[in-house]
Amino acid sequence: MVVRRRPQRGHRYTESPLLQLALQGWRSRMVGLLLMVAFLLLLLRAFYLQVINNDFLQEKGDSRYLRDIEISASRGKVTDRHGDMLAVSTPMRSIWAIPADARSMNAEQKRQLAALVELKPRELDARLASEKTFVFLQRQVPPQVAEQVRALKLPGVHQEKEYRRYYPSGEMTAHLVGFTGVDDKGLEGVELAFQQSLRGHPGARTVIRDRRGNIIEDVGATRPPRDGSDIALAIDAKIQYLAYSHLKATVAEHEAKGGGIIVLDTRTGEVLALANWPTYNPNNRAKLSGEQLRNRAVTDTFEPGSTLKPFTVALGLEQGKYRYDSLIDCGSGRITVGRSVISDTHANGELTVAQVIQKSSNVGTTKIALSLPRESMWEMFDSLGLGRQPALGFPGEAAGRVRPWKNWRPIEQATMSYGHGISLSLIQLARAYSVFARDGDLVPVSLLRVDAPVVRGTPVFSAQTAREMRAMLELVVQPGGTAPKAAVPGYRVGGKTGTAHKLEGGVYANKYIASFVGIGPISDPRLIVAVMIDEPSGKQYYGGQIAGPAFAQVMAGALRTLGVPPDAPLQVATTNDGKGRL
Repeated sequence: MVVRRRPQRGHRYTESPLLQLALQGWRSRMVGLLLMVAFLLLLLRAFYLQVINNDFLQEKGDSRYLRDIEISASRGKVTDRHGDMLAVSTPMRSIWAIPADARSMNAEQKRQLAALVELKPRELDARLASEKTFVFLQRQVPPQVAEQVRALKLPGVHQEKEYRRYYPSGEMTAHLVGFTGVDDKGLEGVELAFQQSLRGHPGARTVIRDRRGNIIEDVGATRPPRDGSDIALAIDAKIQYLAYSHLKATVAEHEAKGGGIIVLDTRTGEVLALANWPTYNPNNRAKLSGEQLRNRAVTDTFEPGSTLKPFTVALGLEQGKYRYDSLIDCGSGRITVGRSVISDTHANGELTVAQVIQKSSNVGTTKIALSLPRESMWEMFDSLGLGRQPALGFPGEAAGRVRPWKNWRPIEQATMSYGHGISLSLIQLARAYSVFARDGDLVPVSLLRVDAPVVRGTPVFSAQTAREMRAMLELVVQPGGTAPKAAVPGYRVGGKTGTAHKLEGGVYANKYIASFVGIGPISDPRLIVAVMIDEPSGKQYYGGQIAGPAFAQVMAGALRTLGVPPDAPLQVATTNDGKGRL
């Protein structure tokens, strides 16, 4: 028997029991309200962005095709006191590329481009493989090379104007003027010291560019660039050449490690010349060493040796303990201070104070120093600016070292009186001698041109003391002094020699610093010339033998360049035939 089931009655979709569970009324109303609020907020936001504040959308739109192109500003020129160029910016071009577009160049185009921008083909390919949107191929390209690149009409390769610094005087003024980097920022010398004044402020122009970076047209306003300010230095190019050439010759003649020279104008404190050796060519800095870059005259310190003796003697005169002709018993040329023995090169016996300077007696200077209060000596050194930076604003200028007087032992006071146990730079030493040239007052040193003489500086000694010291310094270059080779025909000059062992690792080595600092003319001082020669080789190493002749040559040439009239009669020499000649 077959049993048949009664078919079940089906439900229509709209009559599903699940759909019979309707939402509560308040829920549906809340959902509808939230949708309305969200829609209203969207309307308000759209109204705000498109009507009230449309800058954001405008900026996003502009960024698709508008570009601000920087207009390079020219860096200020650097000149000597007469307007001769020492540093000037010349127009150049930078070659750059959009890698995504430039990769479409063929092999021949890449080869030509690589040759023009001085890159190896592999280096060029590496730069064009970059994911960046902008890469430099070569900076500071000469205009003629840039035109050759432009003529190739390479895809994705573009150019911009920029400037490159050029130094007409080359290595002669390298340490003074310094140099800039590829971004035209000062890195050394005056270029760094006066960066804020020299640097310009770039301008800008707004342009429309297509997707390949090509400029279609200019739009909007152009902000013009503002060039940097020109700077006139105090140096005189002719005197600078004299100083540089004679320093170079002296270092070569004595096979020295290096040297420095400074010429100061006593009336204004201006640096008329500053040179160092070894030096470098700032226009080609491919192979530079630390020795070449060092500005020895400003950044290096050394023990000045006997060039410091005149200041100890001047303090003795100033305090009234000695006179120009006071006698000092130097005996056999040896004196014991504590456990140490200080000696002279010769047994001088009894010397006047003036002869102590003329003969450069360590014993005589020591006796004068030990009769003076330690504090007074320290105050004198401090008033001369020793132990403090000379405030030139020059990068890396050294302060030197003068220890506090409370820690001085007698032997230290004695050695400092003749320039040992104390360190300073050549610029500090040259400036200190201005107290003798200027009747006792000290003036600031200036790298920039000063248009008027400094009437009065900071008093250190009285005018009477300064005049007596000038007379003593003149004896040094006369027969019987330590530097007759420093005499200048036609001019009365004076100065002081210095010969000091070098300190290496806290120990005095068998190496020397030979120096000479002098004033001319003695009757009406106009110039100070300071010469320092580092590690002269050979049998000669005394300051009078090494640095004295260089001083004489530079002083003579500089005085004539400035038109300073001679203040000493020319001596007549007699030849073998009895005829006289000047």
